[in-house]
Amino acid sequence: MALDPVLLEILVCPEDHGALYHVTDVDVLYNPRLGRVYEIRDGTIPVMLVEEARPATDDEKASWDAAIEDGSLRATSTR
Repeated sequence: MALDPVLLEILVCPEDHGALYHVTDVDVLYNPRLGRVYEIRDGTIPVMLVEEARPATDDEKASWDAAIEDGSLRATSTR
């Protein structure tokens, strides 16, 4: 099973309430503004607790920010 696309459309960061980016190759949600990563458990359960988020590594930030810039990663929500 995959993460529900309808759920992806409404998910926002629980801390800054901005859009997230679904990094499908590692199945996480990324907040580039705060440099935070929210895990997706079992491919279907996004863990949207600030205290369980982890900081993105420098390599992850560089790679994912470049993907956002070139349009290959798109925001989960347009709110």
